[in-house]
Amino acid sequence: MRIAFDAKRIFKNKTGLGNYGRMIVKGILHCCPNDELFLCTPSTFGEHENDFLKQKNVHIIEPQGIRGRFPRLWRTLNNGIDDELNISIFHGLSQELPLQLPGNVRKVVTIHDLIPWRYPHFFSVFDRTIYKQKVRHACKVADKVVAISQQTASDLIEILNVPQEKIKVVYQSCDDIFRKPVSEAERNSAIAKYGLPERYIACVGTVERRKNQVSVVRAMRWLPDDVHIMFFGKRTSYAKEVLEEAEKMNVGARVRIFDNADFHDFPAIYSAAELSVYMSVFEGFGIPVLESLATGTPVVTSSVSSMPEAGGDAALYAEATSPEDIAMQCNKILGDSDFKEKFLQKSVAHCLKFSPENIITELRGLYTELC
Repeated sequence: MRIAFDAKRIFKNKTGLGNYGRMIVKGILHCCPNDELFLCTPSTFGEHENDFLKQKNVHIIEPQGIRGRFPRLWRTLNNGIDDELNISIFHGLSQELPLQLPGNVRKVVTIHDLIPWRYPHFFSVFDRTIYKQKVRHACKVADKVVAISQQTASDLIEILNVPQEKIKVVYQSCDDIFRKPVSEAERNSAIAKYGLPERYIACVGTVERRKNQVSVVRAMRWLPDDVHIMFFGKRTSYAKEVLEEAEKMNVGARVRIFDNADFHDFPAIYSAAELSVYMSVFEGFGIPVLESLATGTPVVTSSVSSMPEAGGDAALYAEATSPEDIAMQCNKILGDSDFKEKFLQKSVAHCLKFSPENIITELRGLYTELC
């Protein structure tokens, strides 16, 4: 099968949507080595670490000649896909599809979330307008819409009136690096590299209002005095509020934000932590929950949107905006090693549901049905 992907994020994003795209491409190459894959990207700048890009059945398509001067227009129109390539499937991995694909190409789009509809105040008017236009168009022209969670599928039906039969839920997986054992040397290296304290809670994700990190800081009032909160994620203006709240509560010395941590260090960062906390008020899926469980680190997360799907019975849940509830759930893990071990046992079975093998089998089956 000849499959094309909107691969911009594969080359541009080191986490999130980039990981999603890389997982799919690597998975298909592994399970269907005879497929020909075409990665369409305005630029290959930024991604040079993946050996799969060098395989003979992987073809990178970039704008050439005068089209290279207008990469956004090139991507919006057709991503370089024409009749001569004889593509069977075009898969938009990040919520959009080109306007002018050849008529014989079957179209699939992955929708990760509809947050701009539910929380428009988190986005500028321009960003949410463009986002909504792209998502509406993609859902309209796609032959199949992949939702990364039941929550997103429900939103597609409720908000955009996408027919239920057009939607297929195919969960995300986390990167393979979180499924590999972390050695004591790797943990010690990460601790030394970032100056991590002996006891800390890891909070991974962009430091933004939707992720609700202020509630985590406020929960420190009920946590042991030797427990620190370590945030790992890109800073926004909200980071200032988080740090100001920590100072106001006299816990500033126990709160740090790392906005440039190496992605390859994250398994060790999770593994060295007492637990992780992810108290977002809304997510399409909640990858940090799965990442933490895959490394064997217990998770406390919010009881809303897709987080119960990501955590299943292997996580503990708290009301997102209740610092006291967050602290109570954290203390169950911090104060009882037997309780912690019981949840770790559950995480092994839970994570199997999100294995790359299962996800690729479902996606590849979808492609076959369409062709």
